[in-house]
This record gives sequence, C-alpha cells and structure tokens, in this order.
Amino acid sequence: MDFLSYFQLSLVEIYFVIFTVFIASIIRGFNGFGFSATCISGFSFILPAIEIVPIILILEVLISIFMAPYIWNKIDWNLVFKVLIGIVIGSPIGLYLLKYLAPETTHFYVCIIIIIFSILLMRGYSNKNIKNNESKIITGIISGTLNGLTTLGGMPVALFLLVTSIHPTIIRGSLAALFFLTDVYAFILSFFAGIVDMTTVYRTLPLIIILPIGVFIGDKFFVKSKEEFYRKVVFYFLIIISGFGVLRILGST
Repeated sequence: MDFLSYFQLSLVEIYFVIFTVFIASIIRGFNGFGFSATCISGFSFILPAIEIVPIILILEVLISIFMAPYIWNKIDWNLVFKVLIGIVIGSPIGLYLLKYLAPETTHFYVCIIIIIFSILLMRGYSNKNIKNNESKIITGIISGTLNGLTTLGGMPVALFLLVTSIHPTIIRGSLAALFFLTDVYAFILSFFAGIVDMTTVYRTLPLIIILPIGVFIGDKFFVKSKEEFYRKVVFYFLIIISGFGVLRILGST
C-alpha cells in the first residue's frame, strides 16, 4: 500500500500507534497529564526517541486545545506562569541534551525517582511550605529539561502539585494549561533544531481525530470521581508507567 510509505510504518504499527494515542488521550482527559508518558512507553517499541519527541509535542498541543472547554475555569494562572518561567529556561537544555545524551539513561533515573516520591505521597507525605515562587520556578526548570529530553516533563510538576496538596480540579486544569504553552514552545525549538520533518507531520495527522474522543471519555471519569480516588489513580499511574519504563530499559540492555 503506497500510502504507508508516508508514515514509514507498517499497518500493524499504525494500528498500535492509534490504540496507544487513544488510551493516552483518556488518561490525559482524566489526570490533566500523562499523555506523553503513555505515548512514549508505547511508541518506544517501534520508534527511536529522536522521532517520538516531535510527534508527541504536536499531539500535546492539539490535545490541550481539545481539553480547554473542560478546564478553563479551574486554572491557577499564577502557578502556571511561575512554573512556565522555569520551563522556558529548561526546555532548550533538554532539547540540546537530546542530541548528545542517551534519553534511556535519563528516563531510567527519572522513573526511579518518581516511583520513590509516589510511594511517599501515598503514605501521606505532604509539604505545603514549598508552595513558593522559588520552588515553582525550580520545578519548571526540571520539568522543561525533562520535557525536551524525554517528554516526561508533566511528572515532576504533577508530583509538586500533589506534595503541596492542591485540589485535583486545580491540578488538572493548571497542568493542561501549562503544557499547552510549554509544548508550543518546545515544538518551535525542535522545529528550528531540525528535529521535526514531514514524516512527523504525516504520522500525526491521522491521530488528530482520536484526541477529542479520548479527552471526552477521560473527563467523564474525572467528573464522577472523588478527590481521594483521583489522587490514588494519579499515584498508581505514576508508579505503573515509571515501573514499565524501568523494565523496558533494563530489558533492552
């Protein structure tokens, strides 16, 4: 089939990508983050990291647009812009490192740290004292660097918000708004860095229709859930996706 040449993927691989994006969209609609982490866990079976990052950046921008009607009134803009300052600083660092470091190594250590912190949070750890401007900016720098290098930038921000015991509706809305802005920025940087090409665009176009469907389903689950349930889902998601990342990396070595 000639049209497959545009994607540089087999038909089975295309179906696999579509399924992964659908599941990731539901998770994003519920959590407010996790789309990138889910996609990279699936895509990594068939694509190298340098090709995964630009695809996910484009999809993240689009899915944030589709989420806007669900979260617009629940965004903490002060938090968003403080973290954004750090991300603006960190994103070029991450994209620069993407060309010279093995993303798998960074991914491994990030996953281990996330698992440790998630377990601590599940056991009741919290710290509202770190909810200051300096901590928000530092979190943004870490997030931006990881977003450019591994597309896992949402995880440290989610952990920060959970540690400071912010309400789930604010966490979800603020994360969605934040990563719309940061992924637009990261995509522009990756475009001028030569990471995005027409193959990336071809691979992305068929996936657009999947995004609003998944977001709609995820939002329905969120609306029906209670705060305690939301936090448990997020914790388990962080642990499972990070554990999966660790096992995948160990299995490839």
